[in-house]
Amino acid sequence: MAEKHFKYIILGGGVSAGYAAREFAKHGVKPGELAIVSKEPVAPYERPALSKAYLFPEGSARLPGFHVCVGSGGERLLPEWYKDKGIELILSTEIVKADLASKTLTSSSGVTFTYDVLIIATGSSVIRLTDFKVDGADAKNILYLREVDDADKLVEAIKTKKGGKAVVVGGGYIGLELSAALRINNLDVTMVYPEPWCMPRLFTADIAAFYEGYYANKGVKIIKGTVAVGFTSDANGEVKEVKLKDGRVLEADLVIVGVGGRPLITLFKGQVEEEKGGIKTDAFFKTSAPDVYAVGDVATFPLKLYGEIRRVEHVDHARKSAEQAVKALKASEEGKSIEEYDYLPYFYSRSFELSWQFYGDNVGDTVVFGDADPTSPTHKFGTYWIKEGKIIGVFLESGTPEENKAIAKVAKLQPPVDSLEVLQKEGLGFASKI
Repeated sequence: MAEKHFKYIILGGGVSAGYAAREFAKHGVKPGELAIVSKEPVAPYERPALSKAYLFPEGSARLPGFHVCVGSGGERLLPEWYKDKGIELILSTEIVKADLASKTLTSSSGVTFTYDVLIIATGSSVIRLTDFKVDGADAKNILYLREVDDADKLVEAIKTKKGGKAVVVGGGYIGLELSAALRINNLDVTMVYPEPWCMPRLFTADIAAFYEGYYANKGVKIIKGTVAVGFTSDANGEVKEVKLKDGRVLEADLVIVGVGGRPLITLFKGQVEEEKGGIKTDAFFKTSAPDVYAVGDVATFPLKLYGEIRRVEHVDHARKSAEQAVKALKASEEGKSIEEYDYLPYFYSRSFELSWQFYGDNVGDTVVFGDADPTSPTHKFGTYWIKEGKIIGVFLESGTPEENKAIAKVAKLQPPVDSLEVLQKEGLGFASKI
């Protein structure tokens, strides 16, 4: 059995892995010290592109165009970059066993990797309808989106089912972005989700009403308050119909499921402390296991701003947590210390001609401002969240870069608010003057 040793191993080849590698390079990692072990066949890339520009009918994004770190305005790290830095990219390699006590990882082909320091950057896997034994959920053309391979299958299906009927199961991030992408590709699109409105983890009913109205005007049909309970397929095994819990049956040439993800932490069960569905870390992303860090989707970390611990599934945190872990690791080697991670939650999305950003926390009273009419040619609106007399969260649709910076500042500084009525009248003006 082959064995390879590295001083540092990053397990996982997503966004976090790429940003961690760049941080290691900034700290002068020596050739042969660092390896990235990934089950994907390609170097780390900016995953958000898969649900956006990758699916455009014209001018679509393709690798190597969106390798990290272009998503944050940084250098594009091609496979050659890793080679030049002496960082080993071990791709198409699935780790099936992790023994943190002996600092050993074992691959599905029986190769053993040993390390001095491990960074767990395994990310999430999509939740599949087959996991819940949904009848007929294994039919062809029932697709999911997580990796480039998934996106390629989706692009192929869009081509072969040109002008056909697509059903999108799920009303969150992926559901909204993919419904838009399918519509741009001239498919007949129906969204199905059980909640009373889309993106319920973030959107209020008011915010959701704008997007549901906008999507309806673009020709997307929306069915709320029910779920897919079964699928029928044709003689070729391709999906033909979606059966809904409320008794309705939808024709479908293509089904895309976006019902959430699960952090990939099974390998480490019983070996690290867990909390809130993730691996518990400190403000430097150190886990309870010696010389083991966890970053991105899998980490449950102290959110200093709100004095609580959270797990955040978003590309911004994937990037920043990876950089923080490497800085902390290198500082500890040199007997130095660094600032604790002080993260401002940030989410964004783009679909059709729309683009929104959100900063902070979405709890408390809300104040809606601006033009939230989905038929308006000049729509621009937002929401403030106010708790205990302070603004703690801000959402803005169609903001300029300067306006988005302003709302981020408000969410970070948490200015006091005397009157909700005055705040509503001032709207975006309030943020711009902070």
